[in-house]
Amino acid sequence: MMMENILDQLHTSVTRRWWTQLFTAFLRVLLAIGFIPPSIPKILHQPFTILPDTNPVGAYFNALYNTGYYYDFIGWSQLFAALLLIIPRTSHLGALMFFPIIVNIAVLTNSVGFQGTWLITILMTLAATWLVAWEYDRLKPIIFRNRQQGVSLFKLYWLAIPLFFAAGGFVLSGLFRLLMLGNMQDYFKAGLVLAAIGFVFGIIVAAHYRLMRVGHLEKAAETQ
Repeated sequence: MMMENILDQLHTSVTRRWWTQLFTAFLRVLLAIGFIPPSIPKILHQPFTILPDTNPVGAYFNALYNTGYYYDFIGWSQLFAALLLIIPRTSHLGALMFFPIIVNIAVLTNSVGFQGTWLITILMTLAATWLVAWEYDRLKPIIFRNRQQGVSLFKLYWLAIPLFFAAGGFVLSGLFRLLMLGNMQDYFKAGLVLAAIGFVFGIIVAAHYRLMRVGHLEKAAETQ
């Protein structure tokens, strides 16, 4: 709890100052605007660069362009992240979506030697890190678990769950034999192997189920 208290106090100290609030607003708008222009060519399915394939940067972006709708998807993701980031009510979602995208771009621009851009993307990554940290109060449950209620266990779950997945292994083997899949010589032995794998898998599922905690929403609890 000591680390939690330290982070709580640090977050409160930083976010209560007018100049940090203004700085955060500036970063949100700046990063959002910075993401919109690169997203437009992708959405319109236009090449992002005219560099030849002999250049590592050109080779990458030309290959990315040829992926089809995945190229468009990246553009829409950038635009959506920018819109979420610039709206105060959804800025925490925008920061969470923006962060992995810009980290990926920063690693890419450094790995292919994109001149000049590598420094800009690193600075944008640092800015995105600040914005994610700013939302600490909203994201705190991800770091510190506040769920205390256990799951609703049923009788003999520790045995029923592994046996269920073990049986599933035999069923899967029979399905393979019926459809003549897998090119197996002995489907019965394959079934035993799959059943053993399923049993171990079921033990892990049962253990996770036993240790899992369930959260509740305050508004929902009030209406019950």
